[in-house]
Amino acid sequence: MAQINNLQLKQLVEAAIFVQGKAVTLKALRETVLADYAVSRERLKAVVDELIIDYQERGVQLVKVAGGYRFQTRDSLSIALQSLWQEQAPRYSRATLETLAVIAYRQPVTRGEIEAVRGVAVSSQIIKNLADRGWIKAVGHKEVPGRPALYATTAEFLAYFGLDTLRDLPPLTDAESLDAVFSGMKNVPEEPDAPETPLQ
Repeated sequence: MAQINNLQLKQLVEAAIFVQGKAVTLKALRETVLADYAVSRERLKAVVDELIIDYQERGVQLVKVAGGYRFQTRDSLSIALQSLWQEQAPRYSRATLETLAVIAYRQPVTRGEIEAVRGVAVSSQIIKNLADRGWIKAVGHKEVPGRPALYATTAEFLAYFGLDTLRDLPPLTDAESLDAVFSGMKNVPEEPDAPETPLQ
């Protein structure tokens, strides 16, 4: 295996994370760009920790999300940078956000269990939109009559909301907590949801 000095290692890791545009795990770095080098996990982690410190006071930061690392702009700059986005961030209806919250906090969960929590029927379009967005996926089937699909959140969900693990979800302590979970998103429909039917 080839050797690599600390400066070269730091530059290579920085560039590899930068070009990915998504969270990159230490394992993925070792199996791809570092595959030909003798770099222990401990040495790699130390280099990533150095990079996190290097970027701490900058406009772009290296953060740990979804079990990996990615570069992202500092939260405090988001309002000033909004005018640079060519597209506006999609807006989601309250029904969509509530469905996502139930899945996030109760996973794995069936559609029927989501409906029991929300008290209304869940539109197939909401489940499809969340799956198309990459935030949820079917992870199996519940062993009951009809074997309904069980839904859970994905690594893309964690990355989008800036979470490293599900343990980082804020605790639901009161009726206002649901709004707080998705405070960065407006409860305005991206597309009108089908009318919701109250459960009998």
